[in-house]
Amino acid sequence: MADLDGTTALVVGAGRGLGRGIALALAEAGASVVAVARRRPAFDEPAGAGIRTEAADAAEPETAWRMLDRYAPNVLVLAAGANPVMRPLHHHTWDTFSVNWDADVKIAFTWLREALLQPLPPGSRIVVVSSGAAIGGSPVSGGYAGAKAAQRFIAGYAQDESDRAGLGLAVTAVLPRITPHGEVGARGIRAYAARNGETEETFLERLGDPLTPELAGTAVLDLVGTDTAVLAAGYMLTAAGLKALP
Repeated sequence: MADLDGTTALVVGAGRGLGRGIALALAEAGASVVAVARRRPAFDEPAGAGIRTEAADAAEPETAWRMLDRYAPNVLVLAAGANPVMRPLHHHTWDTFSVNWDADVKIAFTWLREALLQPLPPGSRIVVVSSGAAIGGSPVSGGYAGAKAAQRFIAGYAQDESDRAGLGLAVTAVLPRITPHGEVGARGIRAYAARNGETEETFLERLGDPLTPELAGTAVLDLVGTDTAVLAAGYMLTAAGLKALP
């Protein structure tokens, strides 16, 4: 794992779930962490010592410009997004179906655009936290899976533009498996258990070992420390760790 002493890391969506675990892991590795969430997150000491918190709407373009201009992070993690409305397709309206396009996709686009425009310092690492639903689909969460796939594409586009301009940025998408350790995953598990006519406990048993915020933090540290020459454009993330995607 990386030794991040002297590194500034900015985690968007650090208030809960995997984003919170990632912020803590980066701080424990020595980074000066800026934790951004809609509501100012709180971190207990000693683990949270050295974490600066910011309350802001990550989907607002001004937030991305202001935060990147103020902190010029060497590590940027985008883990924020909206809770999808859990309904089968024909029970959605366009407003409920598109919730994650207006939040998750907009956040990825806005922050990566600003990272390229400013730009971030050469050698900076950017991790876009998408979802395993981007590959497997998610028929009870409206446009969630498509939004998460779009985040993965946008990360790839940003890497291409960095390479074309010689900016020296490394952009990677991480697709976590559904997990009960976070509101989005917990709601998904409830919805799919009900759809299957089984208990949440039975559904979780079939999933196997859960992905935890701590494991997500370890995975991001591994990515930050990976040589860019062998860094993949995308990874699936489960409790067993990272697996590069083709």
